[in-house]
Amino acid sequence: MNRKELDPDSSPQAAFGARLRTAREERGWTQEELAERMGYSSTHLSSVETGRKLPTLRLARSADAAFGTGDMFERAYRKVRNAGLLEGFPQMVEHEAKAAEIRLYEVGIMPGLLQTPEYAATLARSAVKRGAITGDQADERIALIAERQATLVRTPPPMIFVVLDESCIRRPIGQPAVMGGQWARLLEFAELPNTVLQIAPFDMGERRPFNLPITVLTLPDRSLISYAESAQRGHLERESPFVLPVLTAYHQLQAEALSQAASVAMIEQLRKGTP
Repeated sequence: MNRKELDPDSSPQAAFGARLRTAREERGWTQEELAERMGYSSTHLSSVETGRKLPTLRLARSADAAFGTGDMFERAYRKVRNAGLLEGFPQMVEHEAKAAEIRLYEVGIMPGLLQTPEYAATLARSAVKRGAITGDQADERIALIAERQATLVRTPPPMIFVVLDESCIRRPIGQPAVMGGQWARLLEFAELPNTVLQIAPFDMGERRPFNLPITVLTLPDRSLISYAESAQRGHLERESPFVLPVLTAYHQLQAEALSQAASVAMIEQLRKGTP
């Protein structure tokens, strides 16, 4: 039988595959035996072991259950997933999950924390069609969004301030039903006791302080972290002299944006099909 040798140091994906193969062989299991224990085909596991397929969160958790390894494979999976994310984003997500306050500003598309599954899937399928990502990476993007949204229902929940550029709610994504569901999701979000939703209208013009998406997190110890990204890179900032001006600009943005009541009214008009 041909055996493909892997260099675990070549990539997180190769390291995961090598670790899966080693754990299996240490127990004297064939790929068919492990596949039966994990609920996957042996062909699929072979592709993961040799680095031809990306592992998923479900597969990693199935491996941990089969081998009794706690969360070892889940942690290895996160390294694989993070390797395809913008610099600084994985760390931002970790802090986001425990932040006391979350401030978001987004342009063009809905922020991940507020995307419906249908909206997220439409964006992911489009990226696959363009050749920007693989089908497996699309699945991982959708899974990551669902994972991040768990922070909305944790106890105690964070205070979440969201300002959306008007382009977020007017840019059509997918079929009308997708946008209809997304608008409904925004209205539900605005009704929560720990949220504030505002729209930054187009006529703010030059008064809009940000041109790119921005996140400001207040951690439980009241320290601040900001995260900003472009299409190609992300930047996580922890130093107060650099984060405080971003927070000040965010407060200026909130002051210029529509009130939550006016923002909700704008979204309601879009749902009803009125200008």
